[in-house]
Amino acid sequence: MYGIGIRRVATALVTASAATLLMTACQPGGSPAGAGSSPPGAPVKPAASTGAKACGVSDLNASMRQAAVRPDGTGTGATVVEFTNVSGKACTVRGYPTVAGAGNGSPQKNRPLKVTTTGAASTVKIAPGGKAWTKLTFVQVQGEADGYCKSGATPAGYPTLVVGVPGAGAHQVALTDGVIAECDDKVTVTALSSAKPS
Repeated sequence: MYGIGIRRVATALVTASAATLLMTACQPGGSPAGAGSSPPGAPVKPAASTGAKACGVSDLNASMRQAAVRPDGTGTGATVVEFTNVSGKACTVRGYPTVAGAGNGSPQKNRPLKVTTTGAASTVKIAPGGKAWTKLTFVQVQGEADGYCKSGATPAGYPTLVVGVPGAGAHQVALTDGVIAECDDKVTVTALSSAKPS
């Protein structure tokens, strides 16, 4: 009977220890992924403390040019949107812009494009007069004249785009030479970055 009692106590202690270990592993900082953790392979970097506030809509001035590296075709292909900090203090941006084509150049008549994101998002600190960039790559128009879309859709042309910066409002931008021509109302957008894309 004594041996059986010892075995029961030992079994109870092992069971309690295992339960304690499982509960600890489920707490924040435990090794198993819990609720709210990023999925495997998600390109998200922890936000670093920069000592600067997030940029507001009036802190940034946006402009756009055609990108040097573009998909083959006769449409716009790709553009680079540049955001300049026009305030007197440093501020930060982070994430992926939204994009809409502005019908007749009016942001009130915009048509949202389906955005695919690429690159890791991290906080970008922009000093006064400093810049941040994003690259927009469109489904390219093919052929001459009005062109055609490989999907069979009709190409679209927008005089301006409305580019939304997370937390920093919508900014209307235009190319200096012509309209934005694209297919399928789709665009691939890079994360806002301090590195100027090509």
